[in-house]
Amino acid sequence: MAHDSRGELATEHARAVAGSLGVSLRTVWNWVAVARREGRLSARTPSRAGVTPDMRVRLAVWGGNVSAVHRELLAEAAAAGDPGSVPSLRTLQRAVRRDLSAGERAGLKGGEAARRRYDVYGKRPPTHRNACWEGDHKRIPVRVALDGAAVCPWVTWFIDVASKVIVGVAVTPHQPARDAVLAALRSGISRSAPYGPFGGLPDRVRVDRGKDFLSGAVARALGGFAVPVHDLPAYKPYRKGTVEALNSAVEQMLLVSLPGYTRRARPAQAYRPDPVEGLLSYPDFVQVLLDWVAWWNTEHHPAGVPDGMTPSEAWEADPTPIEDVPEKQLAFFAMEDDGRIRKITTNGVAWRRRAYIADWMAGNVGTRVRLRYLPHFDGTIEVFTADTPVRHLGSAYLAEAATPAQRRALSKVRESKARALKADLKAAEKLSRTRYTATTTPAAPHPRRSVTEQQAHEEISRARAVDLAARALPDLIPPRDPPPGWARPRPRPDTTAPAVTDPADIAPPEDPTGARPAPGSKE
Repeated sequence: MAHDSRGELATEHARAVAGSLGVSLRTVWNWVAVARREGRLSARTPSRAGVTPDMRVRLAVWGGNVSAVHRELLAEAAAAGDPGSVPSLRTLQRAVRRDLSAGERAGLKGGEAARRRYDVYGKRPPTHRNACWEGDHKRIPVRVALDGAAVCPWVTWFIDVASKVIVGVAVTPHQPARDAVLAALRSGISRSAPYGPFGGLPDRVRVDRGKDFLSGAVARALGGFAVPVHDLPAYKPYRKGTVEALNSAVEQMLLVSLPGYTRRARPAQAYRPDPVEGLLSYPDFVQVLLDWVAWWNTEHHPAGVPDGMTPSEAWEADPTPIEDVPEKQLAFFAMEDDGRIRKITTNGVAWRRRAYIADWMAGNVGTRVRLRYLPHFDGTIEVFTADTPVRHLGSAYLAEAATPAQRRALSKVRESKARALKADLKAAEKLSRTRYTATTTPAAPHPRRSVTEQQAHEEISRARAVDLAARALPDLIPPRDPPPGWARPRPRPDTTAPAVTDPADIAPPEDPTGARPAPGSKE
């Protein structure tokens, strides 16, 4: 339009624009006419309905249901007397598809987890072996037999990000704690049998924000070797995708085929789990899992390993030097020290109000020692000298430990008490819960069961009878008189007879022994 404003626009200019844009000459002259008449150089933007902030809030309330939002808008417009101000349902649906991405629409329906399925994630650059380890816990969805009961074990493991080698594994029959993390790290760092040949000190360890991974014991154990722990943000598993892929792989490639798998498809009305007799024992399951770990490291070809090699081949092909730790330093890697100094007595060493003894303690009574122990395990402790240089004296064992038969009997007693308490709590909850009749009209419901006045009085009386505070009788035994040597409070004067008396006429009270109190006495 610069040529037109100067009066220099000619047909050759219009023909050049039409040829470059692939339109006719008439179309170009029409554009020029519109620009002269309306002053615009682009196509007219039609008025359309868009997704406003208020609309986004309504979509979040209704879980992304556009039809429900449209019904709500129609009801509000009808109440305001302006039903024509609401766009049609199709127009509103097109606006939602145009203004909201697929991830936003999925997030409105399924939350953050559904929205992340539409995100794009990058890949970290390739590194060398032991550059970074990733660690995680996984609950094994397989029931195994342990002491006559069925439990679902947990596995704690660490994997090398570069070579995909599983360097450390620890299994617990219950939810793991820091002791499992330390045991897995111990097996990962050591390269001697039976843990090697993979391992060594990593440059860093990447974990989530679990309190056991971030415990002081783990920080001290790795901090002693100058290995930093990188805690990732919570609920972001894609930040440690290597170990998360391992968690998915072990379930798809091993656990689904084991007896007692809890997520197996079952026929209709098959609610009973597998009997304990048909399950793997806990030691057998641990052996099966360790065999699978060895197969993963030496025979499997996971994605992400260059040239289709196995993890062990990728580990051996990496020329990066490995920093080993002497076994003497790893001997007590996972142990904690409470910092107290104790003495060896004739009963042994006292720890947590229990005695620990060993044969090497003979002749060492009176020696000042310090203790180290595994977290959450009190069957054995390690004893060291309190003086420098620190020497390891030996192991000590719990004296008067219960036999396996006693532990099983105690476990049965505790289970029976727990079942009885559960039944009592269930009965109490059923008794305290009030159930009402069904209603078909907007009226207050009526209780199903009616209680008479006598029944309510008897139940309240029974409850008070078992209440120790209600049965207390403080006046049953009168208190004894205080000894005569105690100072007693003076009796308060009688305020009902306000007669004024000369203080000189008041005789001092006589003592039962016949002696008058001395001047200045408190009596």
